[in-house]
Amino acid sequence: MQVSGWLSQATGTLQATSDSPRLDAELLLMHTLQVSRTWLFTWPDRELSESERNVADSLLGRRERGEPMAYITGRREFWSLPLQVNPSTLIPRPDTETLVEWALELDLPARSRVLDLGTGTGAIALALASERPEWQVIAVDLNACAVELARTNARDLELPVDVFQSAWFDSVSGRFDLIVSNPPYIDPDDEHLQQGDVRFEPASALIAAEAGLADLSHIIRSAPEYLEPGGWLLLEHGYDQAQAVCKLLEQQGFMSVSVRRDLGGQARISGGVCSSPV
Repeated sequence: MQVSGWLSQATGTLQATSDSPRLDAELLLMHTLQVSRTWLFTWPDRELSESERNVADSLLGRRERGEPMAYITGRREFWSLPLQVNPSTLIPRPDTETLVEWALELDLPARSRVLDLGTGTGAIALALASERPEWQVIAVDLNACAVELARTNARDLELPVDVFQSAWFDSVSGRFDLIVSNPPYIDPDDEHLQQGDVRFEPASALIAAEAGLADLSHIIRSAPEYLEPGGWLLLEHGYDQAQAVCKLLEQQGFMSVSVRRDLGGQARISGGVCSSPV
């Protein structure tokens, strides 16, 4: 079978399960052949070998069953950074770039200390380090596999992010000018857990008790002990949790509490300033 034929067949196969069947088919074949998209367009008549066809068909079957493209290819771009991903972590999403944008707008010291809690792939920490090389960026995660993955991404991108294992603040010391986190925030009973990519993502990185607010609440209560006066806390949360998160921030004494909306217009990031040391 030729490249063009396989792409046409794969596109048809994915029509019922993907929002972008043609693009997915192209990405699957690019990954199989280790070629660029331009190569596919340039050599549509190239015959696939039996082994290439078998690999491509296997990947196609995984995608047809709904497995995320990022897990199939092992890659996902975030903030224009190519990241390795695997099923031990969440897949970085464009909406989280809203948090990065807000962080970069803050008037922080030139050599700020920054902490990323629950770093996963390291996406947020690495994005910040890529834009502010003078910052000291530290990233932690409870999952040992995630820690190793984030370290690998930092090494591949040659970004000096210090990554280590910690249950939130448990192994963290010192104070920071900025703390950021995209913690678990989905209610365990949320019907969306049975839909789309999240079916394949680790539940420990998705769900939290107290209607999804348990980890957010813990971070907010603990953060003042680790923030410099005037330091910022920025948190990603669910589309319907902004009011609750802002209330928690205000109850903990944070000032200038406000919300940023994601690419879809949903209230997605809340943050505030630590008013005084604990």
